[in-house]
Amino acid sequence: MWYGQVLAAVTGLCGGAIAATALSAFIIGLGIIPRYAGITHTAQHLLLYEDCLILGSIVGNVVSVYGMDLPLGRWGLLFTGLFFGIFLGSWIIALGEVVNVFAIMARRIGIKKGVGLIVLAIAAGKVLGSLFQFFLL
Repeated sequence: MWYGQVLAAVTGLCGGAIAATALSAFIIGLGIIPRYAGITHTAQHLLLYEDCLILGSIVGNVVSVYGMDLPLGRWGLLFTGLFFGIFLGSWIIALGEVVNVFAIMARRIGIKKGVGLIVLAIAAGKVLGSLFQFFLL
């Protein structure tokens, strides 16, 4: 009955690939990747950024679905956490920028100066909250 396990593995892999592709299409469709490329003046590498996003999503799903252990040690955990945090934080900021959340919020509450500091305070609060959760709880 090994073919049942192979079928389950292929089905799980295909499901993960579909979820990864949907997430990547959502991020690309919002214009986050082109925005990053525009800010960093690296628009010539746009297709590479999109390929890396899709590859990272697929690899992440494979590791998650199949429960693989990656023996990376403490340094691997440090770098992985750092990259996850950078990805999530920049995703949140870029999404907020794309939908103009900060501009609408500033206009509604009447802020004329210091919007950049508010964004930095939100990011710092996110970092400190994450560090508190990971190290103290």
